[in-house]
Amino acid sequence: MSNKNLEIATLGGGCFWCIEAVLQELKGVEKLVSGYTGGNAPGKPTYREVCSGLTGHAEVVQVTFDPSVISYQDLLIVFMTSHDPTSLNRQGGDVGTQYRSVIYFHDDTQKAVAETVIKELASYFDDPIVTELSPLPTFHDAEEHHQDYYRNNTSQGYCSAVITPKLAKLRKMHGDKLKQPQTSS
Repeated sequence: MSNKNLEIATLGGGCFWCIEAVLQELKGVEKLVSGYTGGNAPGKPTYREVCSGLTGHAEVVQVTFDPSVISYQDLLIVFMTSHDPTSLNRQGGDVGTQYRSVIYFHDDTQKAVAETVIKELASYFDDPIVTELSPLPTFHDAEEHHQDYYRNNTSQGYCSAVITPKLAKLRKMHGDKLKQPQTSS
């Protein structure tokens, strides 16, 4: 494991619980950390502060992945088709800049790939893609109880009403990119 050439992507598309649950299903994804970035609040923000909408931070997931198993381009395609990148500062019932669709690039190569993916996917959607593309500012880990949230809370109402349908869509659209099928639906 230590000799793998892993890369990191930082993505936001609404609630980080949803994005984390989707991306952890993908082959080549080694680690996910839910967190916050893109705001102007001093110090490390809390979930409550970010949810207030006053910090400017977005809920994001930092993804460590093996590009020999899943390319950054394929990771972005799954990300862009697992949320609504045409909805400004909103995903379903989650409303505010903290829920914006955003790709934080780590270098110029990631920026170029993201620009290409956005252009290529534009015709897939009825409305224009509004996904923000920005260089990665300081990333802050979210509190521990927000990590691996769906797997730890599958029976919670939000998880069953919002995340479970996203996972069904993922399995239908991107079945070839998934880790071994799970026994539960």
